[in-house]
Amino acid sequence: MKMKQTIRKLLNELDALLVAHFYQRDEIVEIADLSGDSLELARKASQSEKSKIIFCGVGFMGQSVKILAPNKRVFMPRIACCSMARMIDCSYFDKSIAELKEYGIPEVFPITYINSNAEVKAKVAELGGVVCTSSNAAKILDFALKQNKKIFFLPDYCLGQNLAAKNGLKSAVLGVDSKRQVQEADVICYNGFCSVHQLFTPQDIDFYRAKYPEILIAVHPECRPDVVEKADFVGSTSQIIQFVQGLEESQKVAVGTEFNLVNRLRKPVNGVQNTFVLSSTKPECPTMNETTLQDVLKCLESIKANQPINEILLEESVAKKAKQALDKMLELS
Repeated sequence: MKMKQTIRKLLNELDALLVAHFYQRDEIVEIADLSGDSLELARKASQSEKSKIIFCGVGFMGQSVKILAPNKRVFMPRIACCSMARMIDCSYFDKSIAELKEYGIPEVFPITYINSNAEVKAKVAELGGVVCTSSNAAKILDFALKQNKKIFFLPDYCLGQNLAAKNGLKSAVLGVDSKRQVQEADVICYNGFCSVHQLFTPQDIDFYRAKYPEILIAVHPECRPDVVEKADFVGSTSQIIQFVQGLEESQKVAVGTEFNLVNRLRKPVNGVQNTFVLSSTKPECPTMNETTLQDVLKCLESIKANQPINEILLEESVAKKAKQALDKMLELS
């Protein structure tokens, strides 16, 4: 309790806003000024009157705030790594574009999931592309289809293929599917993925439906296509929260997303648990769970001592280009 009080006092003294992604530990979400998904946090934090943002999440999220609000100082108690974002960098992006040209595809319309670093977002902007999130990906795809080019979706092949399937489009994964499949695809996906959402399987769904015939299955679109196909509801983090919390208390539901979030969705009713994690193993994002209250306190104390740690700084040219892709996303959303 004393640590939380000290954190709140320092936040006020430093004119700082504490924000936390939904997947953070309970102790972090409970004390945060704002909690939400990546787009919601980036937008609200960038619009805050506070001069400093303390962002509890993974690296690309802190970067997104800095891109949208370059005049704010953005700090992260821990600059944790998103494994999916690490799967794509500028060199891999350039190699992918070169490979597509070798396949006879000279131009593509690139869409990068927000789970990518600022440099990749800037590369996408250079080709006229745009950023998306899981909540607005459908709207972004609608815009992309009007450009009359093949779509290059990165880095999450699952979200890309799920979007394509929902719209009756052909998809292929670069480096996995054949040259012919890539050439014939409407949506060409980079071979990246979320290690947490890969844990959910069709067999998990079968298990819960056999045990509870009336159960509903809600999953994130980062899940594998064969899982998404069998689910009753597919949506972003915010959409899953809204869906599950809108159910009758007695309705059982198994949720395919990060463990900490699922555990906070609904309390047991008369001692009976009706909300389950859709996995036989614990789908906990290790990097999202790195940040502790001690890290938050240390970060704030470093700022007060004028020896700040983990400040998010970006090259101006990169930030400006990345902002083009993010601003276009916000406009289309």
